[in-house]
Amino acid sequence: MDREILFKAKHEHVVVANKDLEGQWVEGLLWDEDYIYSKDLECEMLIDKNTICAYTGLHDKNGKRIWENDILMCHDNPKDLVKAVFGEFNVIEVESEEVIDSVIGWHYEVIPTDALSKCEPFCYPMPLTDFHIKANKTEVIGNMFDNPELLEEV
Repeated sequence: MDREILFKAKHEHVVVANKDLEGQWVEGLLWDEDYIYSKDLECEMLIDKNTICAYTGLHDKNGKRIWENDILMCHDNPKDLVKAVFGEFNVIEVESEEVIDSVIGWHYEVIPTDALSKCEPFCYPMPLTDFHIKANKTEVIGNMFDNPELLEEV
């Protein structure tokens, strides 16, 4: 198994020479909760630890990386939005609507944007896999830090 382990977070500047990078996303290896080592810049970058996002190892329909806390649009429908999340979620049998298991892993949570997205079974979390990305024509349209308005209920 060949999986790329990456993180991204927003840079916080402390050196005048890095002032133009303030608030910019930096990617690399998580050095500790305050630093990411950027392979591109070959240095440690001070980061806002509240914005750390892990790379899922997956790509959207356009080949763009999907990160934790990304907001994804499904089926080319701006009302069909989900957020990429890592953690525990329930596996629900659709016909009976009973919880049959729980798993830990990458999944997406539905963002309630309209009446349909609030209805069962459409509001259930689903695994974030290549199969679901292709079937739903999933596309990254933002993230919860840069686009918090996309998380707001309409």
